[in-house]
Amino acid sequence: MADVNRGSRPLSPHLTIYRPQLTSMTSILTRITGNALLISSMLVVWWFLAAASSPEYFAIADGVLTSWFGDIAMTLSVLGLWYHTLAGVRHLIWDNGIGLDIPTAEKMGYAILGGSVVLTIITIIVV
Repeated sequence: MADVNRGSRPLSPHLTIYRPQLTSMTSILTRITGNALLISSMLVVWWFLAAASSPEYFAIADGVLTSWFGDIAMTLSVLGLWYHTLAGVRHLIWDNGIGLDIPTAEKMGYAILGGSVVLTIITIIVV
């Protein structure tokens, strides 16, 4: 065991040579959107708590959420919500053993990315 030549063993892939696949990137993005939705939901809860507290405190919270920063945060939250929902539906489909081949999985990844953008635009127009 001590005579093993460690110099001729292959190395694991490094970030500079690894090409990320669409499925791995969409999986990472699902985790990111899940955490971002937690933060944005805390902003909405803060807004509700401020509404229940006092008019002065509500004016502060409402001013933050209706400012340009709040508009961007809530728009990105809607985008994250649609993305996270569509990715969850994809995982439910995968749990049934459907669409696990690489071409179908990539098509579903592109459908999730495009679908979340389209549904976000529709939501902004309707609301």
